[in-house]
Amino acid sequence: MKLADTKIRNAKPKAKPYKLTDGQGLYLLVTPGGGKLWRIDYRFEGKRKTLALGSYPEISLLEARSRLLEARKALASGVDPALEKKALKQHEAGKDTFEAVAREWYEKNLHTWQESHSTTIKQRLEGYVFPWIGKLPAADINAPEVLRVLRRIESRGTLETARRVKIIIGQVLRYAVATGRADRDCTADLKGAIAPPKEKHMAAITDPQQFGALLRAIDAYPGSFIVKCALQFLTLTFVRPGELRHAEWQEIDFEAEQWSIKAEKMKMKAPHIVPLSRQALDLLKELRPLTGSGKYLFPCERTDQRPISENTLNVALRTMGYSKEQVCAHGFRATARTLLDEVLQQRIDLIEHQLAHKVRDPLGKAYNRTTHLPARREMMQLWADYLDGLRAEKKVLPLRKEA
Repeated sequence: MKLADTKIRNAKPKAKPYKLTDGQGLYLLVTPGGGKLWRIDYRFEGKRKTLALGSYPEISLLEARSRLLEARKALASGVDPALEKKALKQHEAGKDTFEAVAREWYEKNLHTWQESHSTTIKQRLEGYVFPWIGKLPAADINAPEVLRVLRRIESRGTLETARRVKIIIGQVLRYAVATGRADRDCTADLKGAIAPPKEKHMAAITDPQQFGALLRAIDAYPGSFIVKCALQFLTLTFVRPGELRHAEWQEIDFEAEQWSIKAEKMKMKAPHIVPLSRQALDLLKELRPLTGSGKYLFPCERTDQRPISENTLNVALRTMGYSKEQVCAHGFRATARTLLDEVLQQRIDLIEHQLAHKVRDPLGKAYNRTTHLPARREMMQLWADYLDGLRAEKKVLPLRKEA
């Protein structure tokens, strides 16, 4: 007779294990300790085998019979149900490894990153993390294991890389928590466990006379006209070099006198508006006959389908005789921030917003891209006029002395 739930519930343990059969190889094994375990006995390729289905009441009688049916279908197809279960278990376990979760997280976020950033993240995961903790289940990753990964990076003297790898691991583990494959992000326990990296400032010229000399050197640059224009445009707009490199003609609005940059191109992933001064517009009008038929304002020499490389501007600065300790393309932002504040005495919040930094109002809300746009237009024109004065070696205002 087939089993019934009443008979199963009333089954009492005995001194030795015993079976309650349900038919077709399915039975309940009652252990001396009171356990009630579902089993299926079957033959495969002439050998007697047993398949474990789980315990009662977690696996009900109805579910056990359903799994018996699945096992019999597998046998009819020439498949060993025990090996099939093992393969499925290994496959499911593989989905929960740190590497599997990290690659899934990477694909989910890929569209939000710039190409250079996504490449860096992938290289750091594959080079610094996966070889050591990639095969471990994300749920089993603990703070000491992550610390060992970071210590290896530290031993090479790359403290900043260690810090960034820790951030990446934390982001992956938080994604694992959100998708039900880990309980917590253990990197929160590593605060203070690795040495802080030395603060590194981008080389920049903040002396007005010296910057005026640099402006004249750029005007006299003997190399590519496109690169020369890119450097001049960078001094006028002080955007990040990557944002400048990927500037497209379709983003330039000559009537509105502004450059609108999409969120995906910005470091902070928020759209940004750059008001264009009269000088910036004149520069673009001069450049347009040369590159305006293509996609990018500043394309590379070989094809107009790609912008100039990330090293082009710095190489040009070295060609002009400026060392990497003196100035770099990114340093133009520090120059603008210093001189706009200390010399032209512009409001800090206007400067910070034009730099596309995170600026918040008194209520804690982030300004949107059009906040204080008229005031920023005036500031950008003032900045361009000031640069003309530096370029012409006119008398420049001294840096404001701190009290």
